[in-house]
Amino acid sequence: MKRGEPVPEVLIVDGYNFLYSWPELVKLKEESSFAHARDKLIAELINYQAYWGGQVIIVFDAHKVAGAVEKKEKIGGVEIIYSREGETADAVIEKLVRNLNTQGQVYVATADTAEQCMILGGGALRLPVAELKAYIENAHREMAREGQKALQRNSLDGRLQGETLKVLEKWRRQ
Repeated sequence: MKRGEPVPEVLIVDGYNFLYSWPELVKLKEESSFAHARDKLIAELINYQAYWGGQVIIVFDAHKVAGAVEKKEKIGGVEIIYSREGETADAVIEKLVRNLNTQGQVYVATADTAEQCMILGGGALRLPVAELKAYIENAHREMAREGQKALQRNSLDGRLQGETLKVLEKWRRQ
């Protein structure tokens, strides 16, 4: 994608806010590590982006990390932004909402009420964390269902007709 070129719909996720609002990720953070929970969140959003088709941007807060500089990376097509020292994820998200050139709608997933009000003023739509979690879970179910259909279409018995199946089944049982 070229700079200045309009992008399709965009979902901006307040990373740590979302991580702390998803019980499975909180549990993973407590049982394993913070980094493991963050990586799981990123993986979930990579899969969701592939299903949804829009652009996903995850913003993580590093404003209390001494010496932190803003860092951007792309993993699996998802853009990940770590804020710099002294800059909150909310501030990065507000800048993104103001500056994104999109063909579609911008959604911001956060549980932060103040942030929700700010992004609405910037023209984005708020997406409650619980709602995004439900969308992701629905995407999992839909992808599993589509995967099963693909397996059935690709299997031999999914392509054979009645009489041929009966003959083959008879041979199998002999």
